[in-house]
Amino acid sequence: MAKRRIVMALGHHALGTNLPEQKAAVARTAKVIADFIQNSWQVAVVHSNAPQVGMIHTAMNEFSRQHAGYTAAPMSVCSAMSQGYVGYDLQNGIRSELIRRGIYKPVSTILTQVLVDPYDESFYSPVKKIGRIMSREEADAEEAKGNYVTEIPGQGWQRIVSAPKPVAIIEIDAIRALMDADQIVIACGGGGIPVLEQGYNLKGASAVIEKDLSSGLLAKEIDADVLMILTDVPQVSLNYGSTDETPIAHMTVAEAESYIDEDHFGLPSMLPKIEASLSFIKAGRGRKAIITKLDLALSALDGKAGTTIE
Repeated sequence: MAKRRIVMALGHHALGTNLPEQKAAVARTAKVIADFIQNSWQVAVVHSNAPQVGMIHTAMNEFSRQHAGYTAAPMSVCSAMSQGYVGYDLQNGIRSELIRRGIYKPVSTILTQVLVDPYDESFYSPVKKIGRIMSREEADAEEAKGNYVTEIPGQGWQRIVSAPKPVAIIEIDAIRALMDADQIVIACGGGGIPVLEQGYNLKGASAVIEKDLSSGLLAKEIDADVLMILTDVPQVSLNYGSTDETPIAHMTVAEAESYIDEDHFGLPSMLPKIEASLSFIKAGRGRKAIITKLDLALSALDGKAGTTIE
């Protein structure tokens, strides 16, 4: 009998924001992932990279400013660096936890490129903030290079980039091969390295991809049974943050679509998670998506916590 497959999408709360925090957070996260593997699940892991890619982008830009002959790293390169840096800690953390339990399975990080549409409407209206706060003079220099900036009231200016939707996962065959060999895969980190197809070449895009949307696409492409999106709230709520906030334990596809139409799920937090879940569920039979906190993952799988969409 084929093993059940799950894609676990980790939010930045499961990873920390700096090197010491990340080490400690990964040790806790690895225990939860190992629980699923010990319960005979085939696991693919997707992780956030919001703090990490911002740190790398800032560091590379500052280095190039202070040292002649060095250039700033484009967003696609910063994304690739963050995949390697976070994946390194994750794969070692998961491997160590499995060995403690007497489980010997390879864990691999795949530097993953994700194709985006050059005509995606997000390229005309970037919204994702990246990098450090700048002065007006520095912001003018960024705009002169063709980049977008936005004013942060009372602080300064910050660069913003587009968030196009994922179209295809370039390394999907390698990911499938590892999953078919019953190995643990860390892929599409930070939503993937965004690339544009230009003839035979793939060109890095100055953008970031929503990690949750790439997680949903990956779950479809490997024919997973469950997409589990781990975030900083225990479950999805209607009227979030208001006095009449209503937690939801279960939603049908039709109910979720109705709630979207009623603007219950806002950007940039919950809406991509719901959209990714619906796209995954509607692409096959017997699938479900779960949204919850990391420490409730196993309980949510049994329907005792979190929000299940099916």
